Amino acid sequence: MIDYNPKEWFRYIFYFQKADTVRKLAPMILTMAVYSSVIAYLIIVHYKINENHDLKNISLMHSLLGFVISMLLVFRTNTAYDRWWEGRKQWGSLMNGSRNLALKLAGLIGPEYAAEREFFAKMIPNYAFALKNHLRSRYISDEFEDAALYGKSSLITSDHIPNQIAAALFAKVIELQRKGALLPEHTLILNHELEGFTNICGACERIKNTPIPLSYSSFIKKFIFIYCLTLPIGYVFSLHFLVVPFVMFVFYILASLEVIAEEIEDPFGEDSNDLPMERICKGVQTSTQALLR
Repeated sequence: MIDYNPKEWFRYIFYFQKADTVRKLAPMILTMAVYSSVIAYLIIVHYKINENHDLKNISLMHSLLGFVISMLLVFRTNTAYDRWWEGRKQWGSLMNGSRNLALKLAGLIGPEYAAEREFFAKMIPNYAFALKNHLRSRYISDEFEDAALYGKSSLITSDHIPNQIAAALFAKVIELQRKGALLPEHTLILNHELEGFTNICGACERIKNTPIPLSYSSFIKKFIFIYCLTLPIGYVFSLHFLVVPFVMFVFYILASLEVIAEEIEDPFGEDSNDLPMERICKGVQTSTQALLR
């Protein structure tokens, strides 16, 4: 995720980064420019169609459908942003839940249980890193920090790693209760944070694995494409060859909204507009180790 100052207008008007829609849409924008130029040449120069021709009335269709396409794109963008924000809330809950769990364990488990404290100090951040990598469909062994009571050799890398770590955390709490280090009521105090890990994982998986329905996304793309293809035919009589930059600009605006929505509806990747999960994981690691060491 890129950090920036939203109050700096002038700087970001002329700033183009890797994920900017201009870069992604450049081939299509140039294609629309060539297409519009050909249409303008055929109508104005080759066939010399005058302004009284019925083709000019196509612009009426754009006036009627402009409201429809704007409503569709607003709904599409809002739906994608809801998914992005829901992902951010879930990772914020993971940060808070990890801190609360570490805070409670630090008060409930005495210094005589040094190995157990070290276990929780490493396994709680390990869960955050494992969830990040799970949502990106990969496993990075270097991000897993071995504890004396649990190492990466205990993991089945082909299985659901966050669930394995959550199970190890819960099993260790039950083991401490059986030893007498924790009372049964202490387990109830810790249960909310332990359950929260799995709930957060499930919510993130729901966001990642349930994209917008294909028919809806496909319809919007077809609508934008047909709308822009007919623009030069309807407006060439009033704009002449200026219809070329006009069509390019309209296509850029409409297609950019769809591209932005596609990017942010899955916020767990490594694009510049995705969630800062690495930073959150390191924050969990720093907070947890400060409380339990």
